[in-house]
Amino acid sequence: MPVIIVVSGILFNIVNAGLNGYYLSELASPESYGYDWLVSSQFIFGIFLFFTGVFINWKSDFILIGLRKKGEIGYKIPNGFLFDYISTPNLFGEIIEWTGFALMAWNLPALSFMIWTFANLVPRSKNHHDWYHQNFTDYPKGRKIVFPFIY
Repeated sequence: MPVIIVVSGILFNIVNAGLNGYYLSELASPESYGYDWLVSSQFIFGIFLFFTGVFINWKSDFILIGLRKKGEIGYKIPNGFLFDYISTPNLFGEIIEWTGFALMAWNLPALSFMIWTFANLVPRSKNHHDWYHQNFTDYPKGRKIVFPFIY
């Protein structure tokens, strides 16, 4: 993995965590995130989306990790779960996760994190999808890139 990708990832997370942490700990008024906020439909839907995204991300990663048996080398086409519909369900799950967080927190730093995540992961998904098509002649033609049935 190129060092620039590692450094970019670290920088991305420092900026986003810093902005979100600073906003929630220093700038947000205590009334903004009280009991009424915790029971609002927006918060409940956001937390549902967040944990749905976590589940999709983890399950997809588990499938990817299990593709190779001990001692095997080379790449395989992942199948099952959302891999039957999209090339990168792990990245789709992460997009869903941070969309849920943006709904839960409902502030500019959280929205920024969601947009940055989307802007980073959609092109990455396209690169993965294209790589699969270039390296596997039997890669499913109908499989979308990152959003089931759409893109």
